Amino acid sequence: MNNVYDMIIIGGGPAGFTAGIYAKRAGLSVLMFEKTCPGGAVAITSEVCNYPGFQKIGGPELANLMFEHMTSLGVEVLFEEVTSTDFSQKEKVVKTFTGTYYARTVIICLGAATRKLAAEGEKAFMGKGISYCATCDGNLYKDKTVAVVGGGNSALEDAIYMSNIAKKVYLIHRRDEFRGDDILVKDVKKQPNIELVLCSKVNKVEGDGVLNNLVVENIPNKTTSNLGVDGLFVSIGRGPDTEVIDKAVVRNENGYIVSDEKMKTNVEGVFVAGDIRETPLRQIVTACSDGAIAATAAFQYIKTSK
Repeated sequence: MNNVYDMIIIGGGPAGFTAGIYAKRAGLSVLMFEKTCPGGAVAITSEVCNYPGFQKIGGPELANLMFEHMTSLGVEVLFEEVTSTDFSQKEKVVKTFTGTYYARTVIICLGAATRKLAAEGEKAFMGKGISYCATCDGNLYKDKTVAVVGGGNSALEDAIYMSNIAKKVYLIHRRDEFRGDDILVKDVKKQPNIELVLCSKVNKVEGDGVLNNLVVENIPNKTTSNLGVDGLFVSIGRGPDTEVIDKAVVRNENGYIVSDEKMKTNVEGVFVAGDIRETPLRQIVTACSDGAIAATAAFQYIKTSK
């Protein structure tokens, strides 16, 4: 007979950690899958300054504290990649490369993947000058020089946000006009410390331990130049990581999973928490809130469905 868990959590970030803590405190048997390292995006954030209780804490340190809290309660964790899911029956099926697992409930906490620049050196400087969240890391660059890459609303908003913190902001975009809303474009152009670097792309990221230079190519004439910066904010879009999730789970037009206020999806026994769900704000604190709500709702579902 198959071993059936009360709950399987797919994804080991703040939403998943909090769901695991609440589920174990409620007495549920819990299995978590994480394909890389615990913490998700938090684990590659250099410093977190907006999580209550910590004026400043390293992202990896915060992720590790959350992970240790959860595992101390007895949550079973497998560092395996989920390859497919089947939610068509009362017992939900989750498959990895090495096995098949069953649960009464599933909480999807896969997050939203930030799109990368694919510039040389990008991976080496993640968390060492490169950030994918201006609102998370912006205060680290007070009175410094930074660059923002992107041409949509998120990039424009990040540039405006950083113009109130940094001494100088370069806004780098591949085209000669922006895809974002006109009102944001006008606001960007009003800021005296924002310099537009248009028809350009970042080819290389350089530094001595931490980022200090960008090699930027002018696309039309294929010439390159150096841009001295203390930080780089990549804002070229994010996408929900839902490929392995049963197609029966409803997504919105952008691919994010739709849920109600209790984190319930349209599929009975399947819940969602964190950046992968349709939500107006994607932060550590909101992911934790989602995880707590999802675990509590899953506990109630198990109680009433026996």
